[in-house]
Amino acid sequence: MNFAEIRIPRASFFLFAGLLAAFFLSLAIGSAPVPVLGGLFDWLIGQPGLPALVMGEIRLPRALLALSVGAALGLSGAALQGLLRNPLADPSLTGASQGAALGAASVFYFGVLPGLGVFAPLLAGLAGAALALLLTLWLAGSGRPALLLLAGLAIASLSGAALAAVLNFAPNPFAMQELVFWLLGSVSERGMAHLVFLLPALVIGGALIWRQRPLLAALSLGEQVTASLGLDVRRGGRIVVLGAAMLVGSAVATAGNIGFVGLIAPHLARPLAQNRPDRLLIPAAAIGATLVLLADIVARLMPPGREIRLGVLTALIGAPLFIRLIWKMRREWL
Repeated sequence: MNFAEIRIPRASFFLFAGLLAAFFLSLAIGSAPVPVLGGLFDWLIGQPGLPALVMGEIRLPRALLALSVGAALGLSGAALQGLLRNPLADPSLTGASQGAALGAASVFYFGVLPGLGVFAPLLAGLAGAALALLLTLWLAGSGRPALLLLAGLAIASLSGAALAAVLNFAPNPFAMQELVFWLLGSVSERGMAHLVFLLPALVIGGALIWRQRPLLAALSLGEQVTASLGLDVRRGGRIVVLGAAMLVGSAVATAGNIGFVGLIAPHLARPLAQNRPDRLLIPAAAIGATLVLLADIVARLMPPGREIRLGVLTALIGAPLFIRLIWKMRREWL
């Protein structure tokens, strides 16, 4: 057995160990010192007290949401980059994230679904993502993956313009401020009930992408080779785009816009997967989850009353990494 054969399992071990460490660190950090294992045990057995309340109602939901959102963004980014064979493909190109943001904005602007309270933006965001996806699929027809993404970009631009109009005609500055803060992205002030809405979309979207691993592997050799293997590029591409849209739409509907994770995570994971798109999915999801967990930890370490929004922090971290990636690719092409 050579080194290449043992490198992936060893790297995967450290990767998931880092994810587990980030998860428990997220549970341990907060304004009040609370024992992690003791608080979790008290919460599980229904023991009343401050440790159980803090763990079960605040820190555990926040950590699980950060993990789920990061995994969804990382997985969708890896799938789209493998489908398009383009390292610069981003999950927002499906149009689902902008559709989800527009759906949530309708709650703040028009006051729809008033009886649902804090869950109204979530349901409206999921509906907006679904509508954007349907429009994308309708516009692309039975086209190839590149045409699907072009259609998604068109719908994303349309949704972005509509969102800008909503911001422009906000009825009062308080509604605008609330909408802008939501769009900046955060996993705070959310509970376990949000996971009930988020997890089904994550499971279904992830399963759709996972079943297309043979297609992603074959596409790295070209569409002609893929067709010769009996794989339907058009149908498989639509399934991958559908899965990615479900992942990113549900993530944005739950946590707002958290940028650059879906773009950067696959690049950080690519050396671990030996540049094979089918092997990239799980490492990219794990790295995406770790990035969002660590970013949320940094956000909580800010002074009280000055907590930076998660989307702002990931953009500040991701933009320099993105610039470094472009510079590296430029040097390789020269």
